[in-house]
Amino acid sequence: MKSNDLQSALQAFLQNNPDLPQGEEPAAEAPAKSKSVKLIVRLETKGRKGKPATIISGLSQLVPERVGEIAADLKKRLATGGSYRDDEILIQGDRRKDVTDALRAMGFRTN
Repeated sequence: MKSNDLQSALQAFLQNNPDLPQGEEPAAEAPAKSKSVKLIVRLETKGRKGKPATIISGLSQLVPERVGEIAADLKKRLATGGSYRDDEILIQGDRRKDVTDALRAMGFRTN
């Protein structure tokens, strides 16, 4: 059966049965931005009394709700403290290598 035959048969079926539920529109899949976003992992000590902190930036292209999830997942994986604000995640200590490895395992590109 050709595709035109199937389409015309489906249209005829739908016209003969108008009481059928329409269903939901398939949700448009969000583009996989995590593959195209390059995150920057750097070390900062300024303003922290000399204590090091690993900063992850470049998250502004992601959905804001996702930044909190990523921060929570990183803190669990690394068993360390941290926080997030706007488009940056702060992980306590010099954990650049660990953070980079964890982000790559999550599917992100890093510097």
